[in-house]
Amino acid sequence: MASRTITVDGEKWVVYPSGRMTFYGRDEFGLVFEKGTGPDRVRRITRFSPLGARRWDAALAELSDRQLEELFRQSQPAWTSPEAGYQRRAG
Repeated sequence: MASRTITVDGEKWVVYPSGRMTFYGRDEFGLVFEKGTGPDRVRRITRFSPLGARRWDAALAELSDRQLEELFRQSQPAWTSPEAGYQRRAG
């Protein structure tokens, strides 16, 4: 799965598609922001609507780091999202 790494407030986050798509498949998809590993792992989720009918991997690759940071700032804790199964702790 395609991923990117960004730094927000001095912390590195890996960004990747959640795998959960809307019915139409190309109009909106979930992005997961993840830092850390094991029980210390933190995940945040947001939805992203690319312009045009692009595949999610192309749309993710075209986002600038600034755009990814803006999406991060709009994200919500993973436990509030169906993309993460409403889990408070990752995996």
